[in-house]
Amino acid sequence: MNHGTGPHSPEADGIRPSLAELVELRAAATARRVPRRGRHGASGPAPSALRGRGMEYAESREYAPGDDARHIDWRLTARSGRPHTKLYQAERERLTLIVADTAPALYFGTRVRFKSVQAARAGAIGAWAAVRDGDRIAALRGSATEAPVPPASGPRGALRVLDALVRWYAQPPGDDAGLDVALDHAGRLLRPGSRLLVLADPASIAAVPARRWPALAMHGEVVVLLLTDPLERDPPRAPLPFRSGQQRIELDLGVAAQRQRWRNAFEAPLRTALATLPTRGVRVQALSGDAASDAWLPLFSTRGTA
Repeated sequence: MNHGTGPHSPEADGIRPSLAELVELRAAATARRVPRRGRHGASGPAPSALRGRGMEYAESREYAPGDDARHIDWRLTARSGRPHTKLYQAERERLTLIVADTAPALYFGTRVRFKSVQAARAGAIGAWAAVRDGDRIAALRGSATEAPVPPASGPRGALRVLDALVRWYAQPPGDDAGLDVALDHAGRLLRPGSRLLVLADPASIAAVPARRWPALAMHGEVVVLLLTDPLERDPPRAPLPFRSGQQRIELDLGVAAQRQRWRNAFEAPLRTALATLPTRGVRVQALSGDAASDAWLPLFSTRGTA
């Protein structure tokens, strides 16, 4: 059975995520293991800001007695007339930060599972992939009252994130402050070499200022998953009944004007995000509620592509 698609995970009902089904997804993240890549595309550990004799160049300083002559920066030495040596970034744990959009539009679905449940499952895949890669894991949502899940490594760190995803995606939080607030907070937590996974409704992406994305991408890898439902992307040309509270509403999508309004509400934000985010240094993929929850995972591991 494909661990990313199984509708019969423990306690799974497709409406609310369960901790048991998110824990079960660890196998899906492990099964897709691929070589990790450094910032410049070569295999190796992720970079960090700590300076030492590690894998990646950080800066040059004047040569001091005892420095390894193999690390002399010959170009800077020639330009300055004084010997300089190169310093390198040491190998340290990378931060993987998961940002969860909790807009009300996510708590909806017509096939297999709600978009909110798919968001929780995709976030769990990301958390287990971070454990696989030796990262520290943190998570947050747009809230003025709830603190982020603090960074921690290993299964314990993943379980803290999974517990938060279960709570956040069981029902819409009453204090949701929006995705842009969450991303603003994320920008203050990220450090060079970090990895950011954003779980979002396409309409929430449309409300984020364009300047936000290049600023986040400067810190490292940014992946955005756009949660969708088959009905949103391909509605029938027929009357559709909906219920809002106690009120029944019917939309006739066979009528051209109604269908155009539907496209403007659902298809246009999705198309715009898929077209524009890659130009701002972000990798992006649409993830339908009936798709394999791990289908997006290669985005986490292929550097330099979108």
